[in-house]
Amino acid sequence: MPAPPFLLSLNNGWEFFAPDQSAWLSAEVPGCIHKDLLCHGLIPDPFYGRNEAAVAWVGERDWCYRLRFTSGQEIFSHENVELVFDGLDTVATVTLNGLEILQSDNMFHEHRVPVRDALCVGENVLEITFGSAAEYVAQHRPLFKSPQNFNDPSGQAVRIRKQACQFGWDWGPRLITAGIWRGVRLEGWSANRIETVRVVQNHGEGFVELGISPELARAQEGVVFRSTVSLGGEEVAICQGTKLTAVIPNPQLWWPSGQGEQPLYEVKVELLENEVVIDTWVRRIGLRRIELDRGPDEFSVENSNGQPLNRFGFRVNGRLIFAKGANWIPAHSFVHGLERSDYAPLLNSAVEANMNMIRLWGGGIYEHDCFYDLCDELGLLVWHDFMFACDLYPSDDAFLASIKREAEENVCRVRHHASLALWCGNNEIVSLNANSLAPGGGFVEGYEKLFHRLLPEVVERLDGVTTYVPSSPDHALPQRSDTQPPSHDEHDWNVWHARLPVEHYETTRHRFCSEFGMQSYPSQEVAESFCPAGELNTFSPTFENHQKHPGGNLIIFEYLSRLFRFPKDYRATAYLSQLNQAWCMKVAVEHWRRISPLCLGSVYWQLNDCWPVASWSSLEFGGKWKALQFEAKRFFAPELVSIRHLGSETKTTGNILVSTTGPVEIHVVQDTSQPRAFTVRRRLCLLEGTVLDEKEIGVQTKPQRGLLVESVDFTELLAKHGSDKVFLRVELLDPSGATCAEAFSFFTAPRSLSLSADPISSEWQEINETESLVSLQSEVFHFSVCLELDCHGVKWSDNFFHLPPGESKTVKVRFSRELAGESRPPLRIYSLIESYSG
Repeated sequence: MPAPPFLLSLNNGWEFFAPDQSAWLSAEVPGCIHKDLLCHGLIPDPFYGRNEAAVAWVGERDWCYRLRFTSGQEIFSHENVELVFDGLDTVATVTLNGLEILQSDNMFHEHRVPVRDALCVGENVLEITFGSAAEYVAQHRPLFKSPQNFNDPSGQAVRIRKQACQFGWDWGPRLITAGIWRGVRLEGWSANRIETVRVVQNHGEGFVELGISPELARAQEGVVFRSTVSLGGEEVAICQGTKLTAVIPNPQLWWPSGQGEQPLYEVKVELLENEVVIDTWVRRIGLRRIELDRGPDEFSVENSNGQPLNRFGFRVNGRLIFAKGANWIPAHSFVHGLERSDYAPLLNSAVEANMNMIRLWGGGIYEHDCFYDLCDELGLLVWHDFMFACDLYPSDDAFLASIKREAEENVCRVRHHASLALWCGNNEIVSLNANSLAPGGGFVEGYEKLFHRLLPEVVERLDGVTTYVPSSPDHALPQRSDTQPPSHDEHDWNVWHARLPVEHYETTRHRFCSEFGMQSYPSQEVAESFCPAGELNTFSPTFENHQKHPGGNLIIFEYLSRLFRFPKDYRATAYLSQLNQAWCMKVAVEHWRRISPLCLGSVYWQLNDCWPVASWSSLEFGGKWKALQFEAKRFFAPELVSIRHLGSETKTTGNILVSTTGPVEIHVVQDTSQPRAFTVRRRLCLLEGTVLDEKEIGVQTKPQRGLLVESVDFTELLAKHGSDKVFLRVELLDPSGATCAEAFSFFTAPRSLSLSADPISSEWQEINETESLVSLQSEVFHFSVCLELDCHGVKWSDNFFHLPPGESKTVKVRFSRELAGESRPPLRIYSLIESYSG
């Protein structure tokens, strides 16, 4: 019988050579050169001030890593002795005991290298030299020139298969790093081993049949396998033979968050030889069916060319859902060695904000396994881009062969995950390169080779279940009706890039919108983490280094000026920018939910940041919730009541304000699985609290379908009392009378409201050592109350909310374990009037 498999982790004990020190220094693996240099005090913090430029030299050099390790005789009892590298970033030459064993130039490849002849009993020396990626780009494929370089200031980073946003993006720094970004190990095995396993589900009435197909490292006939399927530690199916089929009775289905539970079954596959287990593969799966439904429906929608657009929506276990989510960029500028603890707070925040989808954007990385594990557990569908974004890519034979291997390895690694909903070839390449991809443009043939032939062939051959689309937005190639899909998603950047008013969103009839956004500034707490004293100003040199969009500051202030008075300081600027961001996204999402199921998804740009920066994120670097994240919790809630103004507020000659905002519509949407009954209660009130008009309406709703409850015109009441002195409040009540959802609306821009600076009182009540309640009350209306404590690790159940006069609002506050028992810092209570008065 073959000896049991041998595995030795080689993640500890590494060194890197620091030329300026003429010394080998300790290194962290998985890790990267920037982290190691920072650990030894050899570079300043790249995130602080303008240090991004001060560390640019790091990406211009070659770097060498070394590990001395000891190997015993026992590994040589195996037929195969291999070094396994899960990820090398990027231009790597590997030697073992002075013998070159590997060269790699693709960050997204895994490597399994036979080393039996190079390995010694006793001490061994493993060295990896990482060549400069910038130098590689300059020297390789010089004849290929992408016609546009949207984010790489030096250009042509597409010539190397490396995380694109390391070269800079309009929200991220240019930090071109190198290193061993995933684990290293030494393995020994004999006879055979399980390379991967493909699990295909067949759903029947009251059962799910699993077709389990192990794929071996060596082709071998007549191999016997055993598979057990268990749920919560209890075995529910077992099968054995050369072919495996497991039948699961009474299956517990996996659902996206908000649609049901997320049970995960463990599938274990054992490779047997004479009933002895010689290798094992174990993964968790969810029993579900996910399809992208692009069939016809009752709506008549056309694209810009006048061609009809069918439905574009995700159907899970036969149920059509409205996708609610955000785009995901790398969780840190240095993705090397990120762990579950780095991902869990961010992805948990997505679910807490009622999201059910994450779009894994194509300018980052194929994520670490823990990312997908968490999405499985939390019920977050993953729209998965392949790692291509914006620019056109080479298509020579060597490049395509490298991509084919990259795609094969990552499809096999990810395909079993319950959360995987879609494979997408790239981000925005068609929409950004129309001229170059038109007939005669010179690039369409290479584009088709990669995105219309290579990638879909890999997905079909190795996955075979998950839908593939070539690009997002999934538009036809220019002047190529044969590539016209039956429907597509849209990226709508008319608000922001084109600077259209936010009301533009309400004119759209998108079938699905997978990108749209508005920038905001980070909180003062985060800004102070990178701004030296005296530069906490959005137009200071330091702050502009942390604003990567060339016109970002001007665009933010243009949109602020449409709603708010000029802010008095940085805290007010950040606060107002976040209110504006939240407002823009609220208008968009509520519109698309109101017209559902014509539209079946809104995935805004973007959830998270990779460093402290002004950006489109709803979570600041470090995970703190911006106003948008709290607003998302409301506009993505299972039950939504939404107010739409049919008029507008404009200025005529002489800056005279003309308002037609009196007519409004009230809509209700709910995305649970069953019809439901509600009562809608609306009240038009003076800011001082007097109710001017009130009504209750009973409604019956259908899942995933917007309902217009009432059209009402308040023009006469506004003329009598003043549009600056009233607000509309609408509540959605369940049959018990409990409030399921609530909406406020105003009839003039917030800057014109007649607000008072009267104080807000607060009262604390302790629940336990990590949780408290704070109750707030005021005699006057406060617009968008923001609560802050000067300490890290604080989570609020609600924030950036309106506080009507005379009412009490109670918010739960959760502190980190590290703060348990410590004295609480003073509570800062901020509202709109604080941003300009005093």
